[in-house]
Amino acid sequence: MNYADIKLFDAANGPGIRISLFVSGCTHACKGCFNEEAWDFSYGKPYSQSTTDYIIEQLAPSYISGLTILGGEPMHPSNQPGIVPLLRKVREVYGNTKSIWIFTGYLYDHDLTDWMLKELPFTEEILSYTDVIMDGPYIEEKKDLSAYFRGSSNQRAILVQETLANNNEIVLWEPEEPKYVYPAT
Repeated sequence: MNYADIKLFDAANGPGIRISLFVSGCTHACKGCFNEEAWDFSYGKPYSQSTTDYIIEQLAPSYISGLTILGGEPMHPSNQPGIVPLLRKVREVYGNTKSIWIFTGYLYDHDLTDWMLKELPFTEEILSYTDVIMDGPYIEEKKDLSAYFRGSSNQRAILVQETLANNNEIVLWEPEEPKYVYPAT
């Protein structure tokens, strides 16, 4: 697996300050994609154990909320074997103190928990580590800049563990309203 970029201090791809890994390779070819150069599976740098070590180290500060994996397409069958060791290591080192978000153009209920779960050896393990899956392809005609962390209105932020516990009936993540505390005057 190759990766296009690692963004430190990312606030655009999930709640809080995050470390974001942009994997290379995508076959969705969404019109208007913001990361078209990452469609090429050979784009960027080879992912290695030292990349995992670097990401684990960057996740350490308490102000880092978690890890986001996007792309490219992290759930593409050829990328799944590359992200599993990273997710394992995040859970081993940080338990559930750091959230894991994955952005995918595949649909949770049509692809991930259907043919991928049946045919691919890593999908189940990936889902077991993931807190939120942002699913669905980017559709330029449904572009929505007001939706939290979504590019288009068709995309869903799915709470994976809650959905799995609910017999795969989709449970959506909803952003918390900001709470402001004003000092006493």
